[in-house]
Amino acid sequence: MGIMIPIASGKGGVGKSVLAANLGVALAELGKTVVLADLDLGGANLHTILGLKNRHAGIGNLVHRTESKIEALVVETGIPKLFFIPGDVLLPGTANLDYSMKRKIIKGLSALPSDFVLMDLGAGSSYNTIDFFLSSFSGLIVTVPEVTSILNAYSFLKTALFRGLFRSFPPRGPERKMITDFASRRMEGTEESFMTLEGRLLESFPATAEAAIAQLGTIYPRVVLNMGRSSRDLAVGARLRDISSRNLGIKIEYIGFAPRDEAVPRSVLERRPVLVARPDSPFAATVRAIARRLADPAAASAASAPRLYMDNEDLVAVAEEGLATTAGQDEFPEDPRDTSA
Repeated sequence: MGIMIPIASGKGGVGKSVLAANLGVALAELGKTVVLADLDLGGANLHTILGLKNRHAGIGNLVHRTESKIEALVVETGIPKLFFIPGDVLLPGTANLDYSMKRKIIKGLSALPSDFVLMDLGAGSSYNTIDFFLSSFSGLIVTVPEVTSILNAYSFLKTALFRGLFRSFPPRGPERKMITDFASRRMEGTEESFMTLEGRLLESFPATAEAAIAQLGTIYPRVVLNMGRSSRDLAVGARLRDISSRNLGIKIEYIGFAPRDEAVPRSVLERRPVLVARPDSPFAATVRAIARRLADPAAASAASAPRLYMDNEDLVAVAEEGLATTAGQDEFPEDPRDTSA
């Protein structure tokens, strides 16, 4: 059973699929057996980034029941130890899945004989995407250092928490009604937060709420800040941590700061992963650093018992690492706390 890593983003255009493809290459370079699954249903394009032709059965075949087992969809990529499951490009119309099909896909992926299963999810906060993201407690969220992208990433996390809590209680139960009523109101700018809801659930339904909230506490998202330009981007990244902690009570970890690199759009045009086309590029160096973090044996235990960082030490550290690969590196502030939003 491989480590499941869903890769999501609050909006499109942030480089999520490019990162997913290249992260698969980087983990394979480390000797890990990796399966890349294209779960961007309705917009599957991971095969293009990998340079594969659109002629293989994929998730769409499973959904339309022209294929019964997910292992039959696995194809070779030409890169040693890296395998691929196409999306729905041959059989469109699979964007809306019932929950039983999502469970079947997740169960099938988790049973594959691999070290890692990377799940490239659709952008945004549809229930398809959220449910796949919740199949693991330590998924990746890709964002860029722009206020709108950061707020979309926050919105994604908020939806994931509400969806995860909602799914922790039986259908038609009073707990679900309380969650739905609370979610219909705006938290931001008020004294209420997600922790307010947790407190009310514990007060009203102590027998069921304690276990549900404890389970929700295992969600430990990791964030990649993509297309960075300078140390000034850190303040924007720090804002995601601040609003997530204040309004949602959730801890996040920054595991990568990928610099803006012209090698990335060129590789997409060439239909070759950056790590293959330009292995010495700054983007490639950053992706390899992320892969090493994910392959670290301590990563799994860290996800279940998150390290509590002081201010933004992790964000500063990965940004220093990412910008060190580029020419004309900006000077970083001496005190990491200077970057707080």
